[in-house]
Amino acid sequence: MAGGVNALGALVVGTSHDLLWEHIPGKIDAAVLLEFVCSRVAGLPGGAGALSLAADGVGAALPVWRRPRPCTVVLDNAYAHVDKAFKGRRDQLAKIGVELFHLPPRSPELNDIEHQALTRQRTRVRGSAADFTATAFRRSADQLVRRSSPVPLLDRRSPAVRERR
Repeated sequence: MAGGVNALGALVVGTSHDLLWEHIPGKIDAAVLLEFVCSRVAGLPGGAGALSLAADGVGAALPVWRRPRPCTVVLDNAYAHVDKAFKGRRDQLAKIGVELFHLPPRSPELNDIEHQALTRQRTRVRGSAADFTATAFRRSADQLVRRSSPVPLLDRRSPAVRERR
């Protein structure tokens, strides 16, 4: 989508709801999604690059890493969510305490983050539109005042400049 904004978000549920999100420059693919889930949602030190080591460990030297509290990541059917490169890491994610749950196709009403993100986006757009409208109105009013002013524009300068004329 030209001119669109790419963002990944997670609705963190616990003592209170909190929307965790990250602006993504460029395309969101399976690798970007996996990095977001590993580093931002799971809190895995080293992010997706450390997933294999964290999930399998290396004997006593590097035991399996697990989140302090397990979490479930609810996914809709966006391309990156159903990509084999992401879904193929399901077992490793489960080992570190991250379960994946896919919503049924075409069911945005079941996706709470869609509602929250849409509400925040509408609020931001309305605020931006109001700011834009107010700024445009002020500029138009200033131009109108300048055009209809009986005093020539040159005389609006400081008295020293007017005296030199």
